[in-house]
Amino acid sequence: MGAPSIDISFIEKGISAIKRGERGIVMLWVKDTLPAPAVNPATVVTESDIPAGLSDTTVEQVKLAMTGYINAPKKVLVYGMGIAEDAETEAVETGYRKAMTAAETIRFDYLAIPTVETDGKGEDIASWVKTMRETKKKKIKAVLPNVAADNEGIINFTTEKSIKTETVTGKGGAKTTVDMIYTAEQYCARIAGLIAGTPMTIACTYAPLPELSDCTRLTDNDTPIDKGEFIIFYDGEKVKVVRGVNSFITTIDGKGDSFKKIKIVEAMDMINDDIVKTAQDSYLGKYANTYSNKCLLITAISSYFAQLKRDDIVSSYSVGLDAGAIRIYLKGRGLQATLDDGTIKDVDECSDEEIITADTGASVFLTGNVKILDAIEDIKMPIYI
Repeated sequence: MGAPSIDISFIEKGISAIKRGERGIVMLWVKDTLPAPAVNPATVVTESDIPAGLSDTTVEQVKLAMTGYINAPKKVLVYGMGIAEDAETEAVETGYRKAMTAAETIRFDYLAIPTVETDGKGEDIASWVKTMRETKKKKIKAVLPNVAADNEGIINFTTEKSIKTETVTGKGGAKTTVDMIYTAEQYCARIAGLIAGTPMTIACTYAPLPELSDCTRLTDNDTPIDKGEFIIFYDGEKVKVVRGVNSFITTIDGKGDSFKKIKIVEAMDMINDDIVKTAQDSYLGKYANTYSNKCLLITAISSYFAQLKRDDIVSSYSVGLDAGAIRIYLKGRGLQATLDDGTIKDVDECSDEEIITADTGASVFLTGNVKILDAIEDIKMPIYI
């Protein structure tokens, strides 16, 4: 019998989407070494989980990431790159290369690296994130300082100074105020945690940063936002986020202004991950990849979208087989199309109605048209399993 278990798996994913979207996972790469017997990366859910022996600087960065917004992040993964402060270029390269390799198989949402600008690795990390998202289909994001990546996976934090005023008690009990100033790279962990702690049903626009007393003040906040910069501002009473945008600015057909919004991209990434992973776990290898079973898979995915609509994550949706992607797949392998009725035809001779019934081996090529709430336009999502 066909699809009950597939349908149930997708419905369960849909039901849990709101809860899962409340709290993301932050990963920090730090120039520190996790002391034995700590596992690298260390998993931090509460402050008591922070491994002993880390530098004060690292501990502060972890606490910044844990602060969150409406919620704290689900957890903070602290990866020690084992790079000394006075390390030579080769040692820095090795540390970052190992971190990239390790992170490829670790589940997380937002990456921050408190020394990435000092280390001269901002552009390299942006390129790596793009590769992970586009080639390896791992939908991670990174908060980087002053990196105009023009990509929805990179949040470009550019506020030069974030100022925290603390009261210090000196000898004799005298109290004085001291300003602690964070550079853009030093405050990226805080921004990553804030975004990860923003529920999927709201945006981080105007999110307050209550620990700050001031920040770099600009006379014009609109221009940086239009350039894909994530900035904070002082409104006369408190410091808060101007708008929840990523670095994407160059719109193209099929990738419009909605891709500039962190909230929208987060929803798209969750949907893509849910569909791909649930199909891998509950469909591939469990059912023959016939046209009729692909249709059952589409029905199950539609049940998932229906739940997202009930939870006000999407307002409309459609899902089907991607005729164009199937043609490319078959042509790329020099294959003719073996249709559902057993007919064999040249790919170019097949209509779209015929090509979607073609045998595609172990692969499934889907396309979804989704209207995510707050999005300006319908979003076409290619989903390849």
